Amino acid sequence: MSEQIADVQQAALQAIEHAQTLNELNEVKVQYLGKKGEIQALMSQMRALPKEEKPAFGQMVNDCKETVTEVLEKKQQDLEVQATAAKLEQEKIDVTLPGDTIRIGTTHPLILIQNEIEDLFLGMGYKVAEGPELEQDHYNFELANIPADHPARDMQDTFYIDPTTLLRTHTTAMQMRELEKAHGQTPIKLICPGKVYRRDDDDATHSHQFMQCEGLVVGEHVTLTDLKGTLEFMANKMFGEGRKIRFRPSYFPFTEPSVEVDVSCPFCNGKGCSVCKGSGWIEILGAGMVHPHVLEMNGFDPEKCSGFAFGVGLERVAMLKYGINDIRNFYINDERFLNTFDRFD
Repeated sequence: MSEQIADVQQAALQAIEHAQTLNELNEVKVQYLGKKGEIQALMSQMRALPKEEKPAFGQMVNDCKETVTEVLEKKQQDLEVQATAAKLEQEKIDVTLPGDTIRIGTTHPLILIQNEIEDLFLGMGYKVAEGPELEQDHYNFELANIPADHPARDMQDTFYIDPTTLLRTHTTAMQMRELEKAHGQTPIKLICPGKVYRRDDDDATHSHQFMQCEGLVVGEHVTLTDLKGTLEFMANKMFGEGRKIRFRPSYFPFTEPSVEVDVSCPFCNGKGCSVCKGSGWIEILGAGMVHPHVLEMNGFDPEKCSGFAFGVGLERVAMLKYGINDIRNFYINDERFLNTFDRFD
């Protein structure tokens, strides 16, 4: 019987030595050390042995099993090291090869314009104010001197959520919030960039969603001359040096007097072209002196302080500056259009 055990052990050790892969080694393990393996089969022979021979036979089988297990585990460790080395060799990275180009996208043209305006006015001591797009009627209309029967209240112009809540129709609402927070204290110098919403049919020049940037200055002895100087400075920075502006009388509920502001055409330098329709001027924004009633409703004494406000459409500026002829290009996410703008412009 001892010769049979020795033969099984010798055969197992040879099979382990000849195994070249972990899979082959696992097959050897099952063949000799499994529940139905050859070493276990030796143990089943103990039933036929005389009682006095069983202990010695069992000890020899256990010794055989321990020897085979020890050699097999050592072989497994060696094969695992070899497999890891082979995998590393196969999957190694050549660090001298050029890396993959990562597409990081571009900055949206409206964000380029917004950043440019913010940098311009931050440099003049203004702050950038923010406010909710889902706005209260109180801030969007009432405090802006737009009474209940004003045409801007019509459902055809405004997206109402309920009778007192709406999607803001202008960033003037943010100005009203800032005036309320000031509690009558001056000076105030701020701009309010953000999205606004109006019920409109989308076409090449109109959109139900667009971006505005409004400015507000309130203090002592603020005049229309200050407004004109500020806007002329902005026009020269946004459209190039040498721009001139002109005021035309207009009407806005929250300013008095109110003006439409034109800039001399940057494409023909005021001589007349297709962009300015031969006039030499392009309308860019609305502005005016803050209405005394607006100041009064927000806790300011119109006898002691005054202010000016202006609002510009960012799409309007971007279309003029970049030569874009359809406002819908800003919102359709066409990569061919967006990739024409430098991310770091």
